[in-house]
Amino acid sequence: MMSCYNSVIVPAAIDEVWKEIRNFHRLDWGRPFITNVTAVGEIPGDQVGAKRVLNGSFEETLLELDDDHYQVVYSIDDGPEPVSQETVSGYRGRIRLLPVTADGSTFAEWTSKYESDEPQMVADFCNPIYAALLEALRDHFARA
Repeated sequence: MMSCYNSVIVPAAIDEVWKEIRNFHRLDWGRPFITNVTAVGEIPGDQVGAKRVLNGSFEETLLELDDDHYQVVYSIDDGPEPVSQETVSGYRGRIRLLPVTADGSTFAEWTSKYESDEPQMVADFCNPIYAALLEALRDHFARA
């Protein structure tokens, strides 16, 4: 099983950051990289089983929402190459927040695990996306 890893320090308290990321159907903080989030089905974005389509391409499902540990786990069910269902299986992404007690900021990490015949291609595709989204999260709070 292969993986991706990215992290950033967000200049805000963990509870403020968590309010922004815990709703699976809201990614306002992800602009300009996320231009469109379409909720699929009737399950609200703060409940396990919620589905979304990002930018008309990435089909994802919320698998875990853990308010006690500030963690979201989701699957990519289908998407463009190299994360299509034909190329990747078992794709699990996780966003986890931890408090930085020294200054009241938040450590945010975005990890994923998956199986693929082209694991490096998946990593080369996903890592820059996650790094950019984490930077957008940081910048969202830096402007506030």
